Amino acid sequence: MLQSKNVSVKADRHAGARMRQTARSGLFSARSRLFAFAVLPLFLLAACSRIQTAKAEEKELQDRERKVRIGFSIDTLALERWQRDLDVFMNKVRELGGEVIVQNAGNSVETQNAQLEYLMQRQVDTAVIVPKDRDSLAAVIKKMRDKNIEVISYDRLISDADISLYISVNTESVGRLMAQQFIRNKVGKRWNLILGPDEDYNMTLMLKGIEEEIKGKGITIRDIFYTDGWNYDLSYGAAASLLTKSELPDAIVCGNDAVAGSVLNALDDYCPGRHIPICGQDADIAACQDIVRGRQDFTVYKPITELAEKAAECAVRLAKGETAGYISGYDATINNGLKEIPVLWLEPQVATKENIDEVVIKSGFHTHGEVYKQE
Repeated sequence: MLQSKNVSVKADRHAGARMRQTARSGLFSARSRLFAFAVLPLFLLAACSRIQTAKAEEKELQDRERKVRIGFSIDTLALERWQRDLDVFMNKVRELGGEVIVQNAGNSVETQNAQLEYLMQRQVDTAVIVPKDRDSLAAVIKKMRDKNIEVISYDRLISDADISLYISVNTESVGRLMAQQFIRNKVGKRWNLILGPDEDYNMTLMLKGIEEEIKGKGITIRDIFYTDGWNYDLSYGAAASLLTKSELPDAIVCGNDAVAGSVLNALDDYCPGRHIPICGQDADIAACQDIVRGRQDFTVYKPITELAEKAAECAVRLAKGETAGYISGYDATINNGLKEIPVLWLEPQVATKENIDEVVIKSGFHTHGEVYKQE
């Protein structure tokens, strides 16, 4: 009986111990669950943070590896001059670690606008534009600027648009040099001008330079013909009309060397053997050959290689966040109808039969063999 009672007491003790152990286990389990609920968000937050950091590092690496992307939009590549500009520009951008996407509008305003939209889709960092029509690009350039794309107006000024920089040879100086050289050559006082398109602002600047230089010197500009679309059949026709009149001009100023070439062709056809002083600009190879043969009086050489290289450098530096005013290094600006635009001017030189070796050949623009090529 006593033994049975002792067994019962022991059993009760064991049961109590098991109950206490169970209670402690339950309490521990509850605490564990509470701890897990408290700590889990911290683990998730840390994991998300690590993922975000990894993504940021990956994006930074991709940004470093992505080349600066430059768009080059040009109205036409039909001219020898523009092919040279583009080759130099592309080589320089590549040398600086960037890539170039070229768009040739084929002398179409609508095509150039569409191609600039395409360059936006390609996410270019900077767009360098030779405009077909200076007044036709304001809307698409606004879209580009809204997307933080820098815009350089190259050689021709774009009107009424928020461009970042204008880079060109000083075309007003081109006009001054043309007038000064004809005055120096004592060609006479009755001049005709056969220029490029009226919408090309360079023609406005060239005319301004000519007019300022001849002021008060008794020289008369008898007529100005604007060659629409740089169509050389039109400039040939204008020259033919001029040369069939009773009173020939004392000199003809041409918008560029290709226009001068068409005028020389008209002179050969309508006044064979007669020389009328003619000048152009760009130092095209055909013009240089005509100068050493005595057919064309002179050209205005523009440092195209330097111009294209500087444009490439500016495009890359703008793409990397530098400001246009700082890049240009000049205080000069030009008003394009919307605002004052930072401008980088390069200065031209007259190239005549007497100095063509020094100005054109020594610069590496053309070789001696090219200029003095025998027919």
